[in-house]
Amino acid sequence: MININGELLFEQNIKLSTENRGFKYGDAIFETIKVSNNRIIFWEDHYFRLMASMRMLRMKIPMEFTLEFLQKEILKTVAAQDNAASYRVRLNIYRKDGGLYTPKTNEIDYLIDVKKNIYITKEVYKVDIFKDFYSYSGLLSTIKTNNRMVNTLASIYAKENDLDNCVLINEKKGAVEVANGNIFILKGNTIKTPALTEGCIKGIIRKKVIEIITKNPEYNLEETNISPFEIQKADEVFITNAIMGVQPVTNYKKKQFKADFSNKIAKSLKVLEFTSGN
Repeated sequence: MININGELLFEQNIKLSTENRGFKYGDAIFETIKVSNNRIIFWEDHYFRLMASMRMLRMKIPMEFTLEFLQKEILKTVAAQDNAASYRVRLNIYRKDGGLYTPKTNEIDYLIDVKKNIYITKEVYKVDIFKDFYSYSGLLSTIKTNNRMVNTLASIYAKENDLDNCVLINEKKGAVEVANGNIFILKGNTIKTPALTEGCIKGIIRKKVIEIITKNPEYNLEETNISPFEIQKADEVFITNAIMGVQPVTNYKKKQFKADFSNKIAKSLKVLEFTSGN
């Protein structure tokens, strides 16, 4: 079942207009959210990121769009699915139909799509650099809009080259993120992750991992620019997103990595997930 503006419909009955602005112009944003045992993981963080993104894109936020309202709509949609322990929820917000580049209105519609979460952490995980196109730095790149063409092409490139993922780079040739998440590297006792000014998504799990690391006095955390060469010289590399949590990278080009620190972070994140659900 799909939730469109509060109405639950069978997937085969969904009809979007040819004037849908998410389809025609990518005039839409989304949140990918994990629901586990009827608990929305890190829901407040997702909600406030969504509100900030809507304001930045000049979308009119409906009065009823409270944290409690959207939480209820998500769980209502989850309850309409086949039973599963974990779900992947995509909450899509798009401006109402009409207009060309200039929309007829800034009012919005929403769609909630729910799928079973089948992701399992991989023991072998290979990545490389995607060089064909840049993921440009800038504030707009930190928002999860529907314009994910570079991510799509990088994912195709990964599949064609027997990789699990690709590192995206910006116009300054610095690492930004991977096709579907943020990236962290460990060298000695220093952990680095690309700064938001490099153009990476303002990831929820990125934020949580930064919180975990900064509470540990043994390590230093730097949000900075990272060159692809630094990745190759790292002791460990891991990537994060709301569904996979923490996925250690085992292979980058000809380099092989350990996953000791990555696995510790993954365990700490699990504890946060357990205590955060609504």
